[in-house]
Amino acid sequence: MATPQTPYEAVLHAARDVTRLDCALDAEILGAALLGSVYAVAETDRDTAVREFVTGFLAATSRRRSAAATTIRAVFAALVPDAQGVGRVRPGAQAPAWSGQLGRVHLTGTWAYGDVYGDQTSYLATFAYDEAEGGPEHAMVALVDHNIGITKDVFVGGPAGRILDQVREMCTADDLTWFRTEDPARMHGEVTRHLAVTDDLGELPAGGSLATDRALVGARLAMLPTAPAETTGVGAGEPLTGDERTRLIRGFLGSPEAARFDLDTVDDPGLASLHFCLGLLLDHAESFPDADPMRWSPTVAELFLLDWVHRRAVLDMDDAAMLPRVLRGWAAYAARQRGLPEAAARRTDEVIEAMVPEFARLYSTGERRSPATAAVAQLMADGVDPDDPAALDAWIEANRHRLTDDNA
Repeated sequence: MATPQTPYEAVLHAARDVTRLDCALDAEILGAALLGSVYAVAETDRDTAVREFVTGFLAATSRRRSAAATTIRAVFAALVPDAQGVGRVRPGAQAPAWSGQLGRVHLTGTWAYGDVYGDQTSYLATFAYDEAEGGPEHAMVALVDHNIGITKDVFVGGPAGRILDQVREMCTADDLTWFRTEDPARMHGEVTRHLAVTDDLGELPAGGSLATDRALVGARLAMLPTAPAETTGVGAGEPLTGDERTRLIRGFLGSPEAARFDLDTVDDPGLASLHFCLGLLLDHAESFPDADPMRWSPTVAELFLLDWVHRRAVLDMDDAAMLPRVLRGWAAYAARQRGLPEAAARRTDEVIEAMVPEFARLYSTGERRSPATAAVAQLMADGVDPDDPAALDAWIEANRHRLTDDNA
């Protein structure tokens, strides 16, 4: 066979055996995998790229009458029903018996599970075809990563019962995970919201089946009910007000956790560092897409102590000496406020304690400072008052060559 001349011809060639598949589910999985190549190579707005590809494919193949061509057209129409031309797709005379079941599924259950820290939440929904020839009951799983604010991976497969049993068993065996029945409207909102961010990434997360299953996941998500946007508040992504920050800090300083790390009796010379460090913790929490000042896990603590704080803040020696202690106290306080298991709180504290030497090394070398932070650190080391415009202008002029070289 001659080499396909267009992407549409390449897809037709790849789908040449679609009519030999056993059921509609297998055909939808194949169709999603073919569209996955379009999704993967798009630089931004991948969902739109897939929809535009299907629109072009349906237009370019409108006169094709082979069983494979008419069947894959029907598959794409079921997967991307908002593409132009879907309404004109008709089953072919030689369509497989299962073709009438493409996309004809109903929801049979929704669940959610994740780690107790709140780093990641996985959503699981099961679906069954309206008629048996559509295929077996199957599951859709979507992994939402709250630290980076995206749907990090998706998967569609079966049998649904086996997948559900495996998840239940995994969560039962791990005290640091949870499992619950989930509201389908909430699942729809959370996965869709984070998936929209994923669709616009310049580079997709490595591994998993995000690209190959994305189109089928979109079709299954469309089967879930929707609900009005939930009211948000403290701990739900909204920035804290000044009064809210003050209340949180006062609550912490009066807690047993603050006393445990001797933060409730810091004398006047150390108060400035204490409140500066607490402000950094709250600033870091607000840097997450799903902001929550009480969500501190080993992973979040590492992001803060070994990366974020070096890029975003200028610490003096008193700040650097106090920061790990403040972080340990706040993380323990937050764990109690959220009702985390003692083992979870202990693990976070142990991880923070183990990171202190590396934090100290990064502080001393300054190797992870951003150019702006490095410049401010040097300015302070040179004894220049940032609030003195004349002194600041003189320092910038004297160091212009070095600053230009650092930013080159």
